[in-house]
Amino acid sequence: MHNRTMRLKFILSFRGFVLLAFLCAGCSVLQQKNPVVLLPADSCPQWTSEELEAQVTLFDDTTDTATLHCALNLLRNAKEERIDESAAGAKICFLLADRTEADQARREDFASEGVRWAERALEQGNEERGDVNYYLAVNLGITVEKHPVAAVKNLDRLVASLEKALALTPDVSSAGPYRVLGMVYLKAPPWPRGIGDGDKALELLREAVRRSPEYPPNRIFHARALWEMEGEEGEQEITEHLEEALRLLNGEQWKPVKNRWMDDLNAVAKEVQIDLPGR
Repeated sequence: MHNRTMRLKFILSFRGFVLLAFLCAGCSVLQQKNPVVLLPADSCPQWTSEELEAQVTLFDDTTDTATLHCALNLLRNAKEERIDESAAGAKICFLLADRTEADQARREDFASEGVRWAERALEQGNEERGDVNYYLAVNLGITVEKHPVAAVKNLDRLVASLEKALALTPDVSSAGPYRVLGMVYLKAPPWPRGIGDGDKALELLREAVRRSPEYPPNRIFHARALWEMEGEEGEQEITEHLEEALRLLNGEQWKPVKNRWMDDLNAVAKEVQIDLPGR
């Protein structure tokens, strides 16, 4: 039998993707958050709207925080309403929230603003943008991760947004719709209490690895799903995924995020009792 304490710890620490203390009653409903105050940055580039949108397409987990702050400030101060700017705001806020784990209030403030940017983009008449649906879902996930009643209330919306993102833009955020939806199905309680489905989770996470094998979290979370579903029978494949994730994290590309992602890798390796060289 797997270590249930480690499993619970993983559920509660899973970076930004919601879920899932469904059994709490009497918890406070999620409150509206205020935008995080960002200090004025005189050294920020003065991108035009078109230049900013082009830059945001290049932003990812490794983009430095100062650049993200500059971009968000520019978006907040923009005088015109544009779908692409609203979509950009949702992405930037998620990238900021996802790296702000030490300050939960600030983390939720960024994510709540990201939800509002995504909702604005949808209201502007472009509901068929997969990236907008994806960043709506992951920002929403962060806003409710510590608020079980709100998590239950918003689960259907979160899943629907991820499914739409998967259908429209499956490769956004390194196969993010497959990765996040897979973890939702893995961690949610199974029927009749919830939508949990381990087989579906494995299928989605396997596809995430196939589509984006060089993205370490895809391998880490697939390894987690294999352990949850197959236990020791999947140990060889689990080891292969974790070793490859470690190799990738030791490379130059992922150096800025290595420490954050190593926490997830180490949690799985510890539970499976795999000793990875070079950690």
